[in-house]
Amino acid sequence: MERTARPAVTALGISVLALLEERPMHPYEMYQLLLARGEELLVKVRPGSLYHTIARLAEQELVHADGVERAGNRPERTTYRITDVGRKALRARISEILRAPSSEYPIFPVALAEAHNLPSHCVVTLLRERLEHLGADLADLTMMREWATTHGVARRYWLVLEYLQATLGAEVEWITHRIDELESGALEWEEFDPVTGARRSQPEHPWPGSDPAHDALPPAPRRSARAARRPHLS
Repeated sequence: MERTARPAVTALGISVLALLEERPMHPYEMYQLLLARGEELLVKVRPGSLYHTIARLAEQELVHADGVERAGNRPERTTYRITDVGRKALRARISEILRAPSSEYPIFPVALAEAHNLPSHCVVTLLRERLEHLGADLADLTMMREWATTHGVARRYWLVLEYLQATLGAEVEWITHRIDELESGALEWEEFDPVTGARRSQPEHPWPGSDPAHDALPPAPRRSARAARRPHLS
């Protein structure tokens, strides 16, 4: 017997289903609630993408239109309700994400991996600017936590703020230490001409070259494409 594939639920889809788990809503109300609760820190919230997501969930029968209402001269608004299938999909998707990490490919590590293409003093300046932004983000998170605490919001609803604070705090600490190493010279760096900005020598990257069959390869991360192609020894 063939197994029916579970509908794919995006990050914004999770947020929509979670809202409808609270009560039926129309898209405009969902949009306003997502912004009021600061959900844009977690997912990109745009009216167009929200309406597209709701339409997609309806096609997958995870939500269904529960009626149309009109208030005064405002346009008609369709109210949606989560279905039993949608509730199961929501819980399954949350469980899947909590269970195991996945490669999310944030852009900052890419810049870190290639930061050696910039002079060290430029990297220091740029990282200091990043620290200023991170500091402002941490202040926002603190403000949101204080508001939630003052207004008696149950901690389970803003647990993610603690996680965001912890991850941002760890990034601030890591960047601060790397700046110290760059400024002290403890972190070896490539040299650039201070006038022209040209690299004084060609980079000598220690990682494998163009012949993987003969180069010594570093260990493959468990979730890398190379690890997936690695033959299993019996």
